[in-house]
Amino acid sequence: MPAATKLSVMVVDDQLTMRSLVRSSLQQLGINDVREYAGGAEALASLNARVANVVISDFNMPGMDGIQLLQAIRAQPQYKSTAFILLTGRADKELVIRAVKAGANNYLVKPFTAAILKQKIEQVVGALT
Repeated sequence: MPAATKLSVMVVDDQLTMRSLVRSSLQQLGINDVREYAGGAEALASLNARVANVVISDFNMPGMDGIQLLQAIRAQPQYKSTAFILLTGRADKELVIRAVKAGANNYLVKPFTAAILKQKIEQVVGALT
């Protein structure tokens, strides 16, 4: 998979502060191609216009939640290789199992550090160097 500078990442979270935190952490890792969306429907429409290597999406959002976004992405064959990391404030086993069954590649529990984010991304796409 591409090095950090070549990755395109989509961040989906209804909270501006969380989107900014994820963007800042990604930039610390050398990932500068970051697009942010406040909702799943908006992100899905954007993905259809411009593909991303990785989608990092909050679970708990109004309208389309993170699992629904994941299911919509996985329903489209052209996005089978798009990595999906579910971002959540709750690390309960049931949610993780639902996410994995829906096709999530990994999950990230809030709060997190840039080092943990890097580890989660590398588990999905390989080394960022």
